[in-house]
Amino acid sequence: MKKVSKLNFMPKLTLAIFVLSGMVVFAAQNETVSRALNLSRPEVKVQISGFVQREDSAVSLEKVEAVKTGEILDWAINSANQGSGDAKNYRVVGQIPKGTVFIADSAKGDDAPQILYSIDGGKNFSAQPMVEEKQADGSVKQVPAPVSMYTQVRFDWAKSMPSQSSLNAAYRVQVK
Repeated sequence: MKKVSKLNFMPKLTLAIFVLSGMVVFAAQNETVSRALNLSRPEVKVQISGFVQREDSAVSLEKVEAVKTGEILDWAINSANQGSGDAKNYRVVGQIPKGTVFIADSAKGDDAPQILYSIDGGKNFSAQPMVEEKQADGSVKQVPAPVSMYTQVRFDWAKSMPSQSSLNAAYRVQVK
């Protein structure tokens, strides 16, 4: 009786890999095995624009040499998902420039994001940052931080940002 190696019983397998619109497809010749792995990924491009309110119009900060005390600056953040997958738990942070103060209740965003603020340079965020205030009787009480202490504003979206879509956020500051 002739001894046969187990390798002779294995089907011949030729593997080819194709990349088709974000999908890696494995195809096997002489085998009914094929797999597709979805490698879709978000690719979010962010554009930040600033405008100053002058004479009943918004002038791009790119065209302004200097801003003056009391002027209002509008910041717009556009996030566009140009990738092939959804951006989950998407968030974006806007800076409150030095020499300006955040204007209360001015933060807005598409699709109702949760809006959080930082008073410590972005280490911690809260819907209502708190600070300690010494009371007349010597005790210390937690009170809401004044908007003049805000250093960043963060927009957190609970819903995913689908591929080929965009989200907008905006907020206002006033020059000190």
